[in-house]
Amino acid sequence: MNIKEVTSTEFQNHAGEHLEASGKRPVFITRYSRPVRVLIDIEEYERLKAFDTRQALYPHELSDEQKALFDEGYEGEATPELEHLVDE
Repeated sequence: MNIKEVTSTEFQNHAGEHLEASGKRPVFITRYSRPVRVLIDIEEYERLKAFDTRQALYPHELSDEQKALFDEGYEGEATPELEHLVDE
């Protein structure tokens, strides 16, 4: 992927130019030589956002089945391949 990288000062001084460039490729904005923000086209943002299916619920919004899983202490599906990462 072809990206453009600019300092935060450069971005402030030439925001319009970088807004235009972000329509063609991501613009990484850096501070002290480290990326702190990325400017992307709105269509690319919407495409990426569509992959995020997470949902935050209040306890009263949970189904009885979901509440029962919490009561049982359900921690998700087993992942034996990751067991070596757990401190015992």
